[in-house]
Amino acid sequence: MQPSPPRTLGSLIFLSRWLQAPLYFGLIVAQGVYVYRFVLELWHLVLGAAALTEPQIMLMVLGLIDVVMIANLLIMVIVGGYETFVSRLNLEDHPDQPEWLSHVNAGALKVKLATALIGISSIRLLQTFIESDSLSDRKIFWQVMIHLTFVVSAFMLAWTDRVATASAASAKALQQARVEH
Repeated sequence: MQPSPPRTLGSLIFLSRWLQAPLYFGLIVAQGVYVYRFVLELWHLVLGAAALTEPQIMLMVLGLIDVVMIANLLIMVIVGGYETFVSRLNLEDHPDQPEWLSHVNAGALKVKLATALIGISSIRLLQTFIESDSLSDRKIFWQVMIHLTFVVSAFMLAWTDRVATASAASAKALQQARVEH
């Protein structure tokens, strides 16, 4: 007996989520590139520490922090995205399971990513302020505007997620009340 066409089509559509798996693998490779970049920058910092000025050291350390924050962003996208859109990781009993993974969904993941982008943007903006003597006012202005755009976007995403979560909870409570009566 052959499956009906709608069921076959639905199964095919559901299986298509696995097309994202190579994308997540590519992000793992990109994270490897960031680890390599971090090690190179750290090596330059250690070797040049005696000859570097305090502002130069600060800029290099901020660069390292920037790389770490981007790596954290990659982990959130890789682990959270895979768990949300491709397949469960089944890490419930694993001692190293990230706390945030137990309650991640598409809305929460967007808010976490927006918050991470604000952190990365803040580091870049701090680097800009440290180097402000050598930068144009126009460049500084646009970096501030881009940062503020990230901040406003994150607030809007968080508000939207909160409204959607509250609406879903209200609908569930209303349905529960109807079932009980």
